[in-house]
Amino acid sequence: MKKLLHTPEGVRDIYNIECGKKLALESRLHKILQLYGYHDIQTPTFEFFDVFRKEIGTIPSKELYKFFDKEGNTLVLRPDITPSIARAAATLFGEEELPIRLCYTGNTFINHSSYQGRLKENTQMGAEFIGVDSVEADAEMLAVVVDCLTTIGLRDFQLSVGNVDFFQSLIADAALSEDAEERVRKLINNRNFFGLEEFLDSIQVRRSAKEALVGLGELYGGVEILSKAKDVAPNSKAIMAVRRLEQIYDVLKIYGVEEYINFDFSMSGTYGYYTGIIFRGYTFGTGDAIVKGGRYDHLLEKFGKQSPSIGFALVIDELMNALTRQHIRITYPRKNTIIVYDEGKQTDAIGLAKEFREKCKNTELMKRKEGKTLEDYIAYGNEYHAGSLIYIQENNQIEMVNLVSGEKKTINSNR
Repeated sequence: MKKLLHTPEGVRDIYNIECGKKLALESRLHKILQLYGYHDIQTPTFEFFDVFRKEIGTIPSKELYKFFDKEGNTLVLRPDITPSIARAAATLFGEEELPIRLCYTGNTFINHSSYQGRLKENTQMGAEFIGVDSVEADAEMLAVVVDCLTTIGLRDFQLSVGNVDFFQSLIADAALSEDAEERVRKLINNRNFFGLEEFLDSIQVRRSAKEALVGLGELYGGVEILSKAKDVAPNSKAIMAVRRLEQIYDVLKIYGVEEYINFDFSMSGTYGYYTGIIFRGYTFGTGDAIVKGGRYDHLLEKFGKQSPSIGFALVIDELMNALTRQHIRITYPRKNTIIVYDEGKQTDAIGLAKEFREKCKNTELMKRKEGKTLEDYIAYGNEYHAGSLIYIQENNQIEMVNLVSGEKKTINSNR
């Protein structure tokens, strides 16, 4: 008995209608990025290990897929596309002083060891705005995200926006050790504020610093939260972080997207390279963020170019899940025409298919198998979302079927 081959844990095959819908979704999102002036870039699926080393601030080394080339260099499948873009931008646009807008689509690979049921290969589509440190650039990124999500039909979603500088100011004010800081970040990321209070008591953090950190759990909500954040800001850096968010919100009102914005000061950023504003997008029907982004003003420096930058990535697989569970239809036009022909009608069928293809009409040829009826082929066409079917019969009659409406028409062939 042959052993059946299947995919490893965390990856899957995507085919037929699902694949078509995914590509259609990517096409619509890509159009939005182009409308905002972003230019396409493709970076390699694997890079030298140094592009994702610890100092860069991406995921831990143990979650990377690592291998070696013939020269013994350590290579990794990219877990995150932003460092790849940063490396490319520093190399290709090293002397460029004007802003650079780049967009991409690609797969990322993370060897999650503790994420049961999570995909280890995900498709991301993103945009990077390189060379500008401004409120306007931050607001544009958020506006692009909202435009992307509303264009594909999402309405019930929120972008949670925070600022790494505010969070880091509270951490610094508490004078935590490196191990304690890691523990605090983990507790806050899990929103375990009871556990956080107990831990801070156990290491004797002074009262004001402890209350500020524990209070992060309540610094979530609409624009009114910003004034509360300023009240607990421990220093001028934290106050400036809040003011920046206020200014961003004012620009977002001009875009008309403020209804989708919430503020969350407990956000510390998934990646260590974030330096200012950070944000995540959430909707129901999926267990993880559908978009992740933030400012990374010092990342390009690691590759030799000083350039402030901000970007985001849409997680296409999570978006697909959300749209499906919210019963939002992904527009997938019925493009294919199926030509079925009887024995002896091959020349007619191929000639007709050639005419259709010259007119840029997708055409699928099928010789009718003995025992198969027209209804069998109609069912096939509906299953694979074809738009129409033409049956060339041996008696020179042609039966045409509109697979969308079900309408049928028979004509005599002049061929």
